[in-house]
Amino acid sequence: MKVQGGIVFRMSKLEAIEKKVSALSPEELAKFRHWYAEFDAAAWDRQIERDVKAGKLDALADEAVREHAAGKSTEF
Repeated sequence: MKVQGGIVFRMSKLEAIEKKVSALSPEELAKFRHWYAEFDAAAWDRQIERDVKAGKLDALADEAVREHAAGKSTEF
């Protein structure tokens, strides 16, 4: 909580996290970065899986297949 001019303000979850992260030692921050990178990648993977199952990427995939068939792509 913050007190300003006699008024008490409750800190948001994000503000509390920012405060805690700011106070980490360099070693703790490195561990946090590693953890967060893995956490974020897993969240991204789950989102892509949901989008694929929902058909949200079908149009892009169809376009890629058409362009490849038309010789507009290269293999690497």
